[in-house]
Amino acid sequence: MTQDTNVPFLDLVAPHRELEEELISVFRTALSTAGFIGGPMVEDFERAFACYCETRFCVGVASGTDALRFALMAIGIHEGDVVVTVPNTFIATGEAISQAAAHPEFVDVDEHTYNMDPEKLREYLENRCALDGESGRLISRRSGRPVAAIVPVHLYGQPADMDAIQELAARYRLAVVEDACQAHGAGYFSKREGRWKKVGSMGKAAAFSFYPGKNLGACGEAGAITTNDEELARRVTLLRDHGQVKKYYHEIEGYNGRLDAIQAGILRTKLRYLEEWNQQRREIAHRYHELFSSLNGTGALPYEPSWARSVYHLYVIRTRQRDEFRKYLFDSSVGTGIHYPVALHLQSAYRHLGYKKGDFPAAEQAAAEVLSLPMYPQLTAERQNYVAERLLRWKSIPTASEHLLDITEERISAA
Repeated sequence: MTQDTNVPFLDLVAPHRELEEELISVFRTALSTAGFIGGPMVEDFERAFACYCETRFCVGVASGTDALRFALMAIGIHEGDVVVTVPNTFIATGEAISQAAAHPEFVDVDEHTYNMDPEKLREYLENRCALDGESGRLISRRSGRPVAAIVPVHLYGQPADMDAIQELAARYRLAVVEDACQAHGAGYFSKREGRWKKVGSMGKAAAFSFYPGKNLGACGEAGAITTNDEELARRVTLLRDHGQVKKYYHEIEGYNGRLDAIQAGILRTKLRYLEEWNQQRREIAHRYHELFSSLNGTGALPYEPSWARSVYHLYVIRTRQRDEFRKYLFDSSVGTGIHYPVALHLQSAYRHLGYKKGDFPAAEQAAAEVLSLPMYPQLTAERQNYVAERLLRWKSIPTASEHLLDITEERISAA
């Protein structure tokens, strides 16, 4: 780079500067109407986001964690039920399960996509569970608890293999709730239906986070549940607002999990740009692919199956010398992230579940090797070139397949 050689991992200033007047008008509307909780701005966003996700309903809530927790509660999860998910995710996935009074159990991820491995799920359901003769419910041999639901996580902006997961869920009468907190706008080609489907439209319900760094981010905390089930949407609406059917009339005990009107207005404004931003992310990812073409086939670059249309919330590479390489990039003024350094089953918070190192080797290996490079719609080609130059000058990056880079000066110049 000829001028600014500082490449931040994430730039949250540029998009807000571009939309500053539109966002300020949202605040002015809230001030002039005193509409701070609920009301037209929340309802407008809910309608627009449901339409965007190709679902009948959307219910705005206070965070992505609330979204997943309320979705699980609304589908009828009972205390002690097992909810199956993956260990390679942010802790909010596990927290939502536990806070819905359920019991998390894990299956490993696919080593290429980092998402739930349908074969590992099948092995879990067939070999680590048994059907109860009286109730007909599937019982976990590990905990002795009934298995009720599956939460596939669409990690890094890429959908899980939903056809295979839903086929298993239907066979064992399990509900599927999508954790779509990193995948706003991602697409999945369903061979079963012969068409592309939006993430958030395939499970019984789906949870989204609008944390500021997401593809669609608020200017604070926010989340939403999407669903095609009217009764489920009604139950979530009750849960987010103290169980009220109207002010001071409480059908159930609920929570304070409402979406602020100002955040809803900000999200509605940004939603108009989401497709453009996602396309920019895809173009940046493809440019990374081209710049790093010498790494193709080594297992170091993100893998996108033919049935997936990722929106690249993150661009994640792998190296066995992750910490040393990250320091090298830091010293080169390139920001990076690690998503995530410790798999959930090895976190102190989940020690009581009784898992041990080696139980989920694909997730554990990913946790030790993944590194997220700068990725945001405003990332310039100049800055990308600088990231690639720094990466390609790193002379020995053992990747997941122990490939050692041997990049010549000619390749660096060509990149």
